[in-house]
Amino acid sequence: MQRRHFLISGAAGAALSMARPSWAMAGAPAYLTAASKEGNSTWLVGLTEQGDVVFELPIPSRGHAAAAHPFRAEAVAFARRPGRFAVVLDCATGTEIARLDSPEGRHFYGHGAFTADGKLLLTTENAYDVPDGRLGIWDAEDRYKRIGELPSGGIGPHEMIRMSDGSFAVANGGMQTHPDYDRAVLNIPSMKPNLTYLDAQGQIVDQVEPPADMRLNSIRHIAADDTGRVVIALQWQGNPLTAVPLMASHRRGEALAFFDHPETVRLKQYAGSIAISADGSEIVMTGPKGGHVLFFDGQTGAPINGRALPEASGVAQFGDRFAITLAGGLLEVGASGGKMLDVAGGYSWDNHLVSIRRV
Repeated sequence: MQRRHFLISGAAGAALSMARPSWAMAGAPAYLTAASKEGNSTWLVGLTEQGDVVFELPIPSRGHAAAAHPFRAEAVAFARRPGRFAVVLDCATGTEIARLDSPEGRHFYGHGAFTADGKLLLTTENAYDVPDGRLGIWDAEDRYKRIGELPSGGIGPHEMIRMSDGSFAVANGGMQTHPDYDRAVLNIPSMKPNLTYLDAQGQIVDQVEPPADMRLNSIRHIAADDTGRVVIALQWQGNPLTAVPLMASHRRGEALAFFDHPETVRLKQYAGSIAISADGSEIVMTGPKGGHVLFFDGQTGAPINGRALPEASGVAQFGDRFAITLAGGLLEVGASGGKMLDVAGGYSWDNHLVSIRRV
């Protein structure tokens, strides 16, 4: 893939995108999330900060996460691993713009990210017969035509995010899987997760791995603050009786720092979504399998508290607050306390809540 395809055009790219329907025209949602309803119907849902549903758009089967275009009212809903589809939706009109099908020998890992100018979409993928991790490249200015791919830097790339400077971070979970074996992990003896950094042109510029005693702690979901610090939600693949921390953080040039919590055991060795506050003072991490949420001091990593929250799934930072999807709606958590926001519709949320940073 030639580097010229990745060059960021800045204001020119923003102006081109703003000529199309904006997020304001789609009801100004604050968050995107995948959900299902009774009868197994599956949806991409747009929510306001108050928990109002501004749109619900059908998707072919269970979704995992979404990627929001930085300017246009377009969102990509990704199938749950090992899904082979992603749907691009015009959130202002409710119409499907494009259907992305993974190439032969690939499947999606449920996540993706746009370049800062909105011209390209990158998708985390499994080249399962190699095996290797790849980042698919799709042209968002040409009906999301696939134009190439890049190495992810490891096995099992899951979540990738765009950093504040336009670069990217990729959570290579280290788990080798194959669709013939559903979701079974095939490489426990040799598993090596890593966190990989790519510049805005898609070139790998840095990587970090856990130490040997933590190599079975899969790096799955990530978030970052504006200083470039990345926080990590981990999923332990080792002995289920072994107590390990499930949260880590990283700055480039340093080793991974792991942080435990007295209530980590309640997560059943499976951390879900993670978010960090705008000022970096607090970290929130969900445990969907345990119905529990952990709160950490964002500066020291020290535990603050934990809360039992039924079906707690996605968490997103929005302004000086966090929102957490859970049974019945959203929990808004901020410095002044928490407030439950009921969401009508009888939704069962999937693992992620994506903030839309409107411009």
